[in-house]
Amino acid sequence: MRAARNTYVEAVRLPLAASGFDDLPRDGVYTVASIAAGEISPATLRVQLGVSKQAVSQLLDSLVLRGYVQRSIDTVDRRRMRLGLTDRGQEVAALSRAAIDGVERRLTETVGVERVRHTRETLEALIALASEPDCTPTAAQER
Repeated sequence: MRAARNTYVEAVRLPLAASGFDDLPRDGVYTVASIAAGEISPATLRVQLGVSKQAVSQLLDSLVLRGYVQRSIDTVDRRRMRLGLTDRGQEVAALSRAAIDGVERRLTETVGVERVRHTRETLEALIALASEPDCTPTAAQER
């Protein structure tokens, strides 16, 4: 699965580097893309990335300092932070989306729409298994 993931990583990395966006930290592209896709909070990012609150804070600090992300206080709930993209961040989001769309198009041309759909369903089921109590290493060893 790592090799399959790397197909996407490399497809995104190459056009970003060629366009001068070679300073994105680890998980930076994912974070920028998540912000571009809709409103997302640091807490949601923490869960999605599977990292600590401190790691998300450091990642966001880095993206702000490098000019990809802007933070502001939510005017309705001052305890919440709103994340948005700068022009630089929007350009990264567009380039990465185009690269991912290119991979998706080539994959669909190679194996067909139905097989891609089925593979996505299978991967979603595999991801869902991780949240089931009997899927822990200890539970599996006890069987």
